[in-house]
Amino acid sequence: MVKVFGARGVRAALLATIASGVALGVADAQVAASSPSSAAVPWPNVRSRIAIDPAQEARITRIMARMSVDEKVAQTIQPDISTVTPADVKKYKFGSILAGGNSSPGGNEKAPAPEWLKLADDMWKAADSASWSGDKIPLMWGIDAVHGHGNIVGATLFPQNIGLGAMRNPELIRKIGEVTAREMTVTGIDWDFSPTLAVVRDDRWGRTYEGFAEDPEVVRSYAGKMVEGLQGTPGTKDFLGAGRVIATAKHFVGDGGTANGKDQGDNLSSAADIRDIHGAGYPPAIEAGVQAVMASYSTALGQKMHGNAGLLTGALKGDMAFNGLVVGDWNGHGQVPGCRNTSCAASMNAGLDMFMAPDSWKDLYDSTLAQVKSGQIPMARLDDAVRRILRVKLRAGLFEKGAPSTRPLAGQFALLGSAEHRAVARQAVRESLVLLKNQGQILPLSPKARVLVAGDGADNISKQSGGWTITWQGSDLTNADFPKADSIFAGIREAVTASGGTATLSVDGAYSQKPDVAIVVFGENPYAEMVGDRPTLEYSPTDKQDLELLRKLKSAGIPTVAVFLSGRAMWVNPELNASDAFVAAFLPGSEGAGIADVLFKDGAGKTRYDFRGRLSYSWPKRADQTPLNRGQAGYDPLFAYGYGLTYADRGDLPKLSEVKPPRPDDGSDGIFFARGTLPAGWTMSATAPATVRGIDRRNQEDARIVNFTGAGMQSLRLTAARPLDLSRETNAQLSLMFDIRRESGPSAEVTLAMASGTAAALPIGGRIAAAPVGQWQTISVPLGCFQRAGLDVTKVSQPFVLSTGGALRLSISDIRIASSTGGQATCAWPKL
Repeated sequence: MVKVFGARGVRAALLATIASGVALGVADAQVAASSPSSAAVPWPNVRSRIAIDPAQEARITRIMARMSVDEKVAQTIQPDISTVTPADVKKYKFGSILAGGNSSPGGNEKAPAPEWLKLADDMWKAADSASWSGDKIPLMWGIDAVHGHGNIVGATLFPQNIGLGAMRNPELIRKIGEVTAREMTVTGIDWDFSPTLAVVRDDRWGRTYEGFAEDPEVVRSYAGKMVEGLQGTPGTKDFLGAGRVIATAKHFVGDGGTANGKDQGDNLSSAADIRDIHGAGYPPAIEAGVQAVMASYSTALGQKMHGNAGLLTGALKGDMAFNGLVVGDWNGHGQVPGCRNTSCAASMNAGLDMFMAPDSWKDLYDSTLAQVKSGQIPMARLDDAVRRILRVKLRAGLFEKGAPSTRPLAGQFALLGSAEHRAVARQAVRESLVLLKNQGQILPLSPKARVLVAGDGADNISKQSGGWTITWQGSDLTNADFPKADSIFAGIREAVTASGGTATLSVDGAYSQKPDVAIVVFGENPYAEMVGDRPTLEYSPTDKQDLELLRKLKSAGIPTVAVFLSGRAMWVNPELNASDAFVAAFLPGSEGAGIADVLFKDGAGKTRYDFRGRLSYSWPKRADQTPLNRGQAGYDPLFAYGYGLTYADRGDLPKLSEVKPPRPDDGSDGIFFARGTLPAGWTMSATAPATVRGIDRRNQEDARIVNFTGAGMQSLRLTAARPLDLSRETNAQLSLMFDIRRESGPSAEVTLAMASGTAAALPIGGRIAAAPVGQWQTISVPLGCFQRAGLDVTKVSQPFVLSTGGALRLSISDIRIASSTGGQATCAWPKL
């Protein structure tokens, strides 16, 4: 039975059959699922420029007819390269693999590009050599190339999306997609988890910089162009041809509108706003032929998106007639009520076609196979998922392309960070800069001047690039890790010395000869999802060294230009007051020289490039001004959406208020003890006869020294004002981290625990004993270790309990939840 419906009819038919599990022919696939949840409002009737090809569908039918159920299930499972081997791929015949934010060949995050290509070949050959029931089915490899092919050392790094949104240049977005795709094919990777189409409504969200704008207009104008840049032009031989990759529209839907800016949280918008605001980028992406859509971690219309049939099946596959594949996010299926990372029939039944199962793949494969055989997942639903996966692989030419190293551009490593590609990125930097203040029109600067370049962001390519850069959080990197990149200082030095001026780098602003002008580069340190969530938009609420530097230079009578690096619009009124000019540079990526292109005149005294960036996020007037979006009631920003000066504008700014409301301080930002303070209502205590007192590390009494006497079991405890829910952080593989300086001991085993009624304790005495006396170093313990030891991560009352029955003197500071990229995150330290 085959029935053909219009888009509205498709949606109704899909939802009508979800509950029954009865196979239904719906133009191109059989679909069944369970527990419907209507999307409540119809979505646009989208016409993709990539139509269903009857000949291709017939080929898929022939392939599937010879596949075993085991092979079909394996197509829907996507393990991560950190946990899966070529032997596993050969045994299970998986449909796809991924490289997550901290995953890399051999566990070396700085692995050279040839090692990535070799691993791509090894994985592909493993699938090709498997014992298939019928046709050999090629493997796909996905990766987060979200601002260029950022996992690869030497690749071109574009500005993060927040900066690209300020450009208002869709054609340049298309070129960025093209460059990213070419560099990906060099390393043999064929699937990009990009573009992010979140419309960010609360800048406290740690992924704000991944969104182009707070308003759907920019996202709508960019979505199709980025897809076309990555995949090529539909209807031409260029589509998914040489130098092109599969694109992914993500995260469907509503991740940019979660309450209080909490990652993986609840979007409380109406059904119409979910569609019109948060879903605005999906119709143009589908029209452009996007082949994959990634489900969001968030909750929308009362349901986790990984289990939301009304939106995944009804709106996406029904109303918008999306005929590609729906992939999950990192173990996102495990957050669906009633599911675990290792078992979730509800997610596939709701419309998920491929589970992203980075470390849960083996048990998930077993449980999914059992659920299909029992009928809990109807065979029609599995067949639809497999059909969609095979359709994408056929469209991408993967059945014919051969091993990754044999494909066009593969192994041409000179293309990574090539001059041509970097020129595109440098143009994007120039066009993304937003000038907020230009008192007395101090800018543009003369390149013949004596220039002092200060601030910890001046010669720091990692800081100017942000998260998702070589490592997940973009941290623990040096300029040596960016062999084909320019820091902001390097670009300034080049521009100035070429015209007879001088540029001196002094991070702390010290100088021997008074400069004509100072440029201070400062801002947020790199972060990625969840770790970047914050309680307010105040920049650096406790550490004011950047502000002190600006004030010091200004008080010395030195004209001062601030270049602010950030992943969001922030409350920086004090820093604005202390600057003569203020540039929002966001996160420009590898081409720091693009900033000098705009700040300085040429050697003849003429403007080289004017500012053209316009804010795609409203700039707050107060630190607690969240959410802050164009068109909302009471809209009162400091700089409105669309603001941005040019050199023709008067850029004077009156002195701004520096009064700020009290900062919420409840530990919700993951910082439990920092700079000598605890969150409000928290306590730190030692059980007698152990003692604890304040000591100086960086500032006055910003650390503690605890003395365990050895006279029986003693503990140092942090007790929260109310129980913490650390389930999101545990799922994201974050760690409990703290800095120690061993003074003496230990003479007996030491345990570190987190408590939720009962304590889940882990032995760390061997790690502490191995620390050199008198030297600060960081200890990291993954939250998952505590969970495996029995901790209920949803109600943690004591997030830090250090205990020993022996003698030990230990200094401690900076207790926090964060991402560990330093190689110490393990559950298996040697006991004392």
